[in-house]
Amino acid sequence: MSGHVGTRPAQPWRAPAMFAGLAALLILEGVTGSWNSALGILNMGLISAVMALGLNMQWGYAGLFNTGVVGMVAIGGLAPVLIAMPPVGAAWAGGGLRMALALLVAAAVVGLAIGVARRMAKGLPRTLAVIAVLVGGFFLYRALFDPAVAAIEGVNPASEGYLGGLGLPVLLAWPVGGLLAAGASWMVAKTALGLRSDYLAIATLGIGEIIVSVLKNEDWLARGVKNVTGIPRPVPYEVALQQDPGFVAQAARVGLAPVQASTLWVQLCWSGLFLVVLLVLIFLMERALNSPWGRMMRAIRDNETAAEAMGKDVKRRHLQIFVLGGAVIGLAGAMMITLDGQMTPGSYTPLRFTFVVWLMVILGGSGSNWGAVLGGVLVWYLWVKVEPWGNWLMGWLAAPLPEGALKAHLIGSAAHMRLLTMGLILLVVLRFSPRGLLPEK
Repeated sequence: MSGHVGTRPAQPWRAPAMFAGLAALLILEGVTGSWNSALGILNMGLISAVMALGLNMQWGYAGLFNTGVVGMVAIGGLAPVLIAMPPVGAAWAGGGLRMALALLVAAAVVGLAIGVARRMAKGLPRTLAVIAVLVGGFFLYRALFDPAVAAIEGVNPASEGYLGGLGLPVLLAWPVGGLLAAGASWMVAKTALGLRSDYLAIATLGIGEIIVSVLKNEDWLARGVKNVTGIPRPVPYEVALQQDPGFVAQAARVGLAPVQASTLWVQLCWSGLFLVVLLVLIFLMERALNSPWGRMMRAIRDNETAAEAMGKDVKRRHLQIFVLGGAVIGLAGAMMITLDGQMTPGSYTPLRFTFVVWLMVILGGSGSNWGAVLGGVLVWYLWVKVEPWGNWLMGWLAAPLPEGALKAHLIGSAAHMRLLTMGLILLVVLRFSPRGLLPEK
């Protein structure tokens, strides 16, 4: 059979044409601007594509409306700090063991409360017993936790004041970031997946902000808003390359200065790493999407009642896909922090790490893996380029005007062009191509 009746005819040229156009934009940036800038956009675009793939699993595969993407990105970004940074010996000596004991007590109290709730029959005695366990456990936990925090944060707070990490290779932090986000997603899913879609959106938004708030305020964990800098990276440092006679000689052979050559080589190394991760994810996701499991997930997305009537465990599958999508988003968060070389919790905003990621999925095409990749790189390119374009446009519009309030207002409004453009793109896509640029087959 050639296809289903009433569906859009196949357009095999569409995806290659879209990606060729995207490549042309990046090449144009390299030719008219700098190749360093073009590669920088590409690298962050590849990370954004991984974020979009994770959200696409949750929304495109299963129809789960997650507005807490920022929380999964943030908790994944914690992994490079915990894995790659060296441990702070004085902090561990001062309060590390007490902190570990406090966290074990907290976990034990929660487990005991759950056990009491399961073993006792419903009623007032069970409620009182659970409250007693939680309240008593809270005071015991704080008795251990507060002195430990004071001791840890008092160790050279200007540059340390936290426990540090394990000092392991930073590439190990990428799967760990996925595992941390998967664990957080599991807890979020167990709490919120029973809610209706609009309530799920509100719950995930709140939980995501709670995660970011914890990272901002718990200095003992990752220095809070004081930031962790100097995170190791898996690619060479530019200064080391510039001091390598062999590299300098190779750069001279191709007609590049050592500084320019080192910067381009490092950017290309990043691109290679991120591209390998992205291609592996695409391969696995395409296999999963076209398997019986993928068809089952789409059946649940399209009609939960019918899928449940056929014996499918809808709640379990929702939990499964929510955790898998969260793990991919956390992996992207760890990759981004490794690229930046620093952990800055203050930079995690819902606009950048929730709304923009949603825009990537919608623009590319919900349910389409290649669409998520296209949307991730394209939206990031626009996010970066719209600001200088806006400055040029407002300067051109205001040039003929006399000095005054109107001219100053136009020039000052250029800073808002990025937000205006993102909203306009969303409206145009929803109006003229509601299924995205590369829609789901």
